[in-house]
Amino acid sequence: MTKLKAASISVYGKVQGVGFRYHTSKKADEYNINGFVRNKPDGSVYIEAEGEEIDLLAFIDWCKVGPQWSRVIKIETQTIPPLYATDFQVK
Repeated sequence: MTKLKAASISVYGKVQGVGFRYHTSKKADEYNINGFVRNKPDGSVYIEAEGEEIDLLAFIDWCKVGPQWSRVIKIETQTIPPLYATDFQVK
């Protein structure tokens, strides 16, 4: 069994009302990432993601840009304990 890595990702900028969560879910599927994404009251998007390290890093790189209509100003990532999630959910 391979060792999974997990991270929390907070994305700031114009990231709500632009399909960010939907596109994040699609990218998570592409990169075999499990976890969830949700909007935060402060206008940011919060993600908990888990997968192979190389896939997780590629996913985080995508989060730095986001979908076409978003404007990511900054992201904050932190290593977290394994999630043991079995899918990726939009909350």
